[in-house]
Amino acid sequence: MAEQKNFTEGKILAPLLKFAIPVLFALFLQSLYGAVDLMIVGKFAEPADVSGVSTGSQIMMTLTNLVSSLSIGMTVFLGQKIGERKASEGGAIVANGIMLFMSIGVFLTLFISLFAGNLAGIMNAPVEAYDLTVTYIRICGAGAVVIISYNLIGSIFRGLGDSFTPLVTVLIACICNIIGDLILVAGFDMGTKGAAIATVAAQLISVLISLWLISKKELPFKLDRASFKMEKGIIKKIVFIGTPVALQDFLVGISFLVILAIVNSLGVIASAGVGVAEKVCAFIMLIPSAFAQSMSAFVSQNRGAGKYSRAFKGLRYAIGVSFIFAVFMFYIAFFHGDFLSSIFAKDPAVVDASWDYLKAYAIDCLFTCFLFCFIGFFNGMEYTRFVMIQGIIGAFLVRIPVSYIMSKQEPVSLFHIGLATPCSTVTQILMCFVCLYSFLKPKLASGGPYCDCGYKKKASTSSVAYDKENKRPVIKASICNGEMVAGFQDIHTGAFEEVQLVRNDDEIRDFMHQYGITEKVEKIY
Repeated sequence: MAEQKNFTEGKILAPLLKFAIPVLFALFLQSLYGAVDLMIVGKFAEPADVSGVSTGSQIMMTLTNLVSSLSIGMTVFLGQKIGERKASEGGAIVANGIMLFMSIGVFLTLFISLFAGNLAGIMNAPVEAYDLTVTYIRICGAGAVVIISYNLIGSIFRGLGDSFTPLVTVLIACICNIIGDLILVAGFDMGTKGAAIATVAAQLISVLISLWLISKKELPFKLDRASFKMEKGIIKKIVFIGTPVALQDFLVGISFLVILAIVNSLGVIASAGVGVAEKVCAFIMLIPSAFAQSMSAFVSQNRGAGKYSRAFKGLRYAIGVSFIFAVFMFYIAFFHGDFLSSIFAKDPAVVDASWDYLKAYAIDCLFTCFLFCFIGFFNGMEYTRFVMIQGIIGAFLVRIPVSYIMSKQEPVSLFHIGLATPCSTVTQILMCFVCLYSFLKPKLASGGPYCDCGYKKKASTSSVAYDKENKRPVIKASICNGEMVAGFQDIHTGAFEEVQLVRNDDEIRDFMHQYGITEKVEKIY
């Protein structure tokens, strides 16, 4: 097995970059994987086929991202166990995760296959591309279990600090997809249908080969039949961490689908142009996307070890490196977007439409280096509910309203519609700064023995004795992110005195032992 990385000791930037680079290449190959469909269809088929693949792939990406985002719960859970030096517990976590996500995969297979036509209709698929869109969705939907398995492998190994194995799985899929597209689309002139078949077949081959490779590797935990025992506590933890992220990503994906539906109403050229721009965008956003995934693994391990100062430093390093590349990507996309778009389409009108929309994403590049790193950081800190809230606000209170308003302005401009995205990003960044400096850092600063953030701590109770007549021990849990703080509540006034952060049952027992508490400690919110 590729070396399991421990992010809790030693240098910060070098190990973070070493981990992020394979993630970057994996994301590049993943983007290339999706782009190959559009590229080959754009060169060997008609604009209607491009629109069909664009709309169909966007729908599939939204649904599969829902499950992939939920699997972050397993990534973070595994990372915490690594940080706590309890990697042996990983077998049960992985086994329960597999059972959970395979069940979801079966459901999605049935749902997508039955409602493919409805999904295409909701998306306002242009008349010329409607049947092609339905075909693409239905074929990919039939392979939902395969697609989920493909993404699940990457989530497991990133949680172990191994970013190399996911790179191998994506590389296998990418090569197979390119071969499949060339044979089915370019060779047999199967258009949209050929692209969909190639996508599912490539991921199936990747999963089978990856499972064989994994069976030859030594894991830091035992994974056998005995591991596949349903444990509600583990599944609840995975869902607790992953659901806010999944819901946020799903709703954000819905917001982009709404924008695509608005654009689809403008005709097949606009639809194809935005589809091409989205594929180009996947490449220009690679650096911040790589750091977002890397930060989750890095921060979760350091949170598990209680080393918050390293987590904050990692965030600063990630933002700094991302911003350097963001400036370059802005220049390329804004001033040379026509060249980038021509890689995926041959129709001049489609290229011009894509460039117009891409200029807005170029501006967004300058901000996503902050937002994506923040999201990775907060996910690793288990502030997944906050991530969900800020994502929903950005999507439904900013991105959709702005894009709709812009679509009603004459003359209609894809650039103006696209400006909804950077407007949303700026709003979300401001929310992240507020959460970081108004809530998270002050909370860690008062975290007792578990605080390693370098900030002055509030005075905590040093004596074993406490005023039992006027105070009672309680665990105060945050509704926002589930974080728990042990302390004492005044029986008369209800005032709460913080003592320390508690992250698990062992730390709660330590708190009880320190103050001689024998009765059950009540949890308040």
